Amino acid sequence: MSDILPHHVRQEYCHNRLQYRKGRRLRAVKVYTAANESRHLLLFGVPKINLKQEVKCKLQRCGQVEALHTVTEEMSKKVELEAFTDVFHVKFDKVQAGRLAKLYLDAQEFYGGILHISYAPEYETMDELRQKLLQRKTEVIHRQRVNEKVLASIESISHDCDFPTKKQKLEP
Repeated sequence: MSDILPHHVRQEYCHNRLQYRKGRRLRAVKVYTAANESRHLLLFGVPKINLKQEVKCKLQRCGQVEALHTVTEEMSKKVELEAFTDVFHVKFDKVQAGRLAKLYLDAQEFYGGILHISYAPEYETMDELRQKLLQRKTEVIHRQRVNEKVLASIESISHDCDFPTKKQKLEP
């Protein structure tokens, strides 16, 4: 294993989170940047019983699948794999579909195996990376505009109301 890819290794679940930070399910705590997220995913833990069509059907619930192929041989050189399992590389049409697939299918049971899904930005071309970052930029600009409109509407409502502010003292 000369070229180990640590971002594909399943992390341990976090057991020492504060009570208010715990969700319904235990999760590994990991931060993703816009560059880390990808429309390319790797699916680990698929039982090796010719399940390509079933995997594709499951993934199409999250978005349009552009490509799906087995990369077990390639990944066995880079990451330690479970015995008798396949690894699939899937390419979605949008990054959002990749996010949904990771969110909903990671750590789910599938034909007796537990799926592990990780982003695979190393399969992206430079053009795909550029397009992804430009899309993220437009999303952020859109959110800023929406937030500014909401803030302006809240301020206009507060000016219309006769609620005292902190600077004004309440008269008895």
